[in-house]
Amino acid sequence: MIYYQIKPYVPWWLRMAARRILAKRIRRQNAQTWPKLESTAAPPKGWAGWPGGKKFAFVLTHDVEGLVGYEKSLRLMQIEKQKGFCGSYNFIPEGDYKLTREVREEMEKNGFEIGVHDLQHDGKLYESQEEFENKAAHINRYLREWGAGGFRSGFMLHNIEWAHALDVKYDASTFDTDPMEPQPDGVGTIFPYWVSGGENRGYVELPYTLPQDSTCFNLLQEKDNSIWKEKLDWIVNKGGMVLMDVHPDYVGFEKGRLKNSEYPAELYTEFLDHVNRKYAGQFWNPLPREMADWYNDWRLKTAPANITVTTNPFHDDAKPADDCGLPKPRFLTSAVPVAKDPPKRICMITHSIYETDNRVSRYANALAERGDEVDVLALKRDASAADVEMVGKVRVHRLQVRSRKDQNQKSAYLFPILRFQALATWWLTMRQLGNGYDVIHVHNVPDFLVFSAWLPRLMGAKVILDIHDMVPEFFASKFKSGDKSFAVSALKWMERVSAKFANHVIISNHLWHKVYTGRSVHEGNCSIFINWVDSKLFHPRGRSDNKGKFIISFPGGLQWHQGLDIAIRAMDKLRDRLPNAEFHIYGDGNAKPELVALVKELKLETKVLFFDPVPASQIAKVMSDADLGVVPKRADSFGNEAYSTKIMEFMSVGVPTVVSSTKIDRFYFNDSVVRFFESGNVDALAEAIHDVATNNELRCSLIARGSEYAAQNCWEVRKADYLQLVDSLCSVTSN
Repeated sequence: MIYYQIKPYVPWWLRMAARRILAKRIRRQNAQTWPKLESTAAPPKGWAGWPGGKKFAFVLTHDVEGLVGYEKSLRLMQIEKQKGFCGSYNFIPEGDYKLTREVREEMEKNGFEIGVHDLQHDGKLYESQEEFENKAAHINRYLREWGAGGFRSGFMLHNIEWAHALDVKYDASTFDTDPMEPQPDGVGTIFPYWVSGGENRGYVELPYTLPQDSTCFNLLQEKDNSIWKEKLDWIVNKGGMVLMDVHPDYVGFEKGRLKNSEYPAELYTEFLDHVNRKYAGQFWNPLPREMADWYNDWRLKTAPANITVTTNPFHDDAKPADDCGLPKPRFLTSAVPVAKDPPKRICMITHSIYETDNRVSRYANALAERGDEVDVLALKRDASAADVEMVGKVRVHRLQVRSRKDQNQKSAYLFPILRFQALATWWLTMRQLGNGYDVIHVHNVPDFLVFSAWLPRLMGAKVILDIHDMVPEFFASKFKSGDKSFAVSALKWMERVSAKFANHVIISNHLWHKVYTGRSVHEGNCSIFINWVDSKLFHPRGRSDNKGKFIISFPGGLQWHQGLDIAIRAMDKLRDRLPNAEFHIYGDGNAKPELVALVKELKLETKVLFFDPVPASQIAKVMSDADLGVVPKRADSFGNEAYSTKIMEFMSVGVPTVVSSTKIDRFYFNDSVVRFFESGNVDALAEAIHDVATNNELRCSLIARGSEYAAQNCWEVRKADYLQLVDSLCSVTSN
């Protein structure tokens, strides 16, 4: 961050004056969600309470930032010991003081714990994954040398995936909710939780749940400790974990002689007395290490925590992510969306036909159904479509007619996008000057469409960039460009600047998440939302009479990477083996002329039929009328890592599916729910289709297991995470 580059050259008083102004503004804007956020109080699944029947846990931690704080640490420790408390002190290994063996031994002798606080505390720990891993090796050396089990980064910067490089029992670099932080994405819980690293590896995350002393007394200039007491009472009522972060640097022991950066020690010591008086015998005061050990033991004995990091959120017997060279991506599941009152104004921008774009319509409908006002800027299918129309509860503004030109030509592909960009920018600018939006959710392709939200972003609206497709890889596949070509390099640059412009990035699958966070965005500003199926739309229903025909179906974009030519050639192989089979293709795209020509060449006009795209409200019926779904993507192209929603849609309507063995589909699915075939192999696809068509036992098994799988992973189960993301973005000011 630029702030940490210039910080050493700006006087403390000037930095603090600017931060105080900003903090007061943030506090006003977050009055309903900070410091207490109701959605954070949901206990872990299977929760049975704290040890010994205690009502809540009370954990003390301290970050020692400078020499002044280091010199105060033993004095503060003695006060806490006298009042009957223990806790941890986190020291900077390579700061402006040196932690001596004598101080470590004195603290441990008195029952306190030593932790590692960052490496150099300069705000640069997470600048890149490579640099972090280099620094992690040094941090691990200090962890071993000090006998420490816990870590906290400077400025509460965090990346829970990268942190697996640290040899720790616990990390404490997060918080339940705190919009004052430079990386304000809270983890949304007042309980510990487990962060899995796979193969029984991982660590416990301990978020702080009381506002930091520096926030209360330095930034907000509170004159008493009432904010601590109010949050304490709320957490106690919820049975959660009270975890404090107190900095000895800011505790002033000299009455009447406090420095500008200090607050009276009495504000802290009186709070400890208050805890003892009001809740005597009702709380458990473990060291953070003890909390981590206890929680891990509980986790292994009972159900997993309600917030977890998992290799694959869909099935336990999936291929481990390590086999794909992947980290374990964060997958946050919230019980309910956070409070949204008052309703928000949301604008979505998509260079697509809204009615056939299931991903966009899922988001829009979820927001509109809970009472938010949602506008969508989209394309017209043809000139006869209305300019403005209510589709359900969503208002759709169609800005231009979809181009029908030959989009195999780069210029023909680019010019309609640029025109749409200009129209969307003008429309959004004019609307924002009136009754502006709270959130602008922009869907790629292209990435640079996000800049149409420049004025709303400047005026405080939050901007989400939703990556449906990785544009550099998509372009390289579509136009057969090399990965090192000028165009692809330029698109990677555009990807980075677009991601930095957005407040948050959504990525559409776990494989792309690794690539995208590695080259374009900090993981803390990126979430994974795959194309979950809307179970209200896609569900088993009565089937039409196919009059003895065996209908094989493909609905979707007709691009080369989809491998439809492979499926057409497979139909040629099945001409005699499945004489009643027909292949129905619903969709449009640049590869359609070639596919039509191939059908004519093979004389399959009666076996392979093309249909125009149909709205999402109708495609579910089309799919449910099929006997078999086929997803024949190429594994040697963009399709290898492009998640296909069609697979789970077929599962949801009770239709078995034959799927190409791509990296992405092997990551999410296994042989019990789909019938895989070797990608690009016409004979293998023909055999797979014949196998499912003629083996009734296999068909029934795929339908049953697929339906169960889809029911467990539908949009209705997952949409709360999206609503929570929107609400959490609205609860903080722009960085």
